[in-house]
Amino acid sequence: MDDEKNESNSIAINEAQLLLAEKRTSLSVMRTGIAMLALPMSVMSVLIATSRYYNVLHVLHFLVPLGIFNLALIVFGTYLISRSIIRMRRYDRLIHKIKLTYSIIGEFLD
Repeated sequence: MDDEKNESNSIAINEAQLLLAEKRTSLSVMRTGIAMLALPMSVMSVLIATSRYYNVLHVLHFLVPLGIFNLALIVFGTYLISRSIIRMRRYDRLIHKIKLTYSIIGEFLD
């Protein structure tokens, strides 16, 4: 009986560790998404700051693909951030469920 309880606690701890590792991965994905959002803003700020040195109509063939690429980065960065938030909420619910089921883990996780 005691061995079954220890094995059950061990499985619960392993489940919690797995979920925390997955949550950490989601945080990394969120960090990547934030970086992808920051890149178009910095590129556009450089272009605006140097706009007096060029005529927009003369470099339009460069600006249009750059704008499309920046838009793609913004969309993909937003997707990564929202996906990461959804997954982290899911992992938080599962961790909370494990805490309620196994009292030994409830002491260590807040």
